[in-house]
Amino acid sequence: MAEIKTKPTDASVEEFLDAAAPARRRADGHALDRLMREVTGAEPVMWGPSIVGYGSYRYVSPSNPRTQGDWPKVGFSPRKAALSLYGLKDRPEGAALLPSLGRYREGAGCVYVTTLDDIDEQVLRRLIAIAWERTDADGAG
Repeated sequence: MAEIKTKPTDASVEEFLDAAAPARRRADGHALDRLMREVTGAEPVMWGPSIVGYGSYRYVSPSNPRTQGDWPKVGFSPRKAALSLYGLKDRPEGAALLPSLGRYREGAGCVYVTTLDDIDEQVLRRLIAIAWERTDADGAG
């Protein structure tokens, strides 16, 4: 059985966010961290070198059920080109609400946002709450 390579680490979330560049990405990263902590009530954990994750669930790949492992219920990465948001569109309720978010692009497993100013914070809060409700029984995205 293939395991997901991205796993929780002991790296400092604060140090990771403080090192994000450019400055706008750093500010948005800290703002997202505050918002996700508030909505989930969870402390973040670094997943691999670049994903800030909250909670976890057992993931099983829809395209290859032999690929599975733990994955954050919700998370983000303040990448140079955009903020990558994870878990927001995986549940049907989230996918249905996503068009109300504002300006974003979609990737295979994430939502890309150029800046938090481009999106509706209340919709983002609801999307995070929906993702947080996920259980192992929800399985794949």
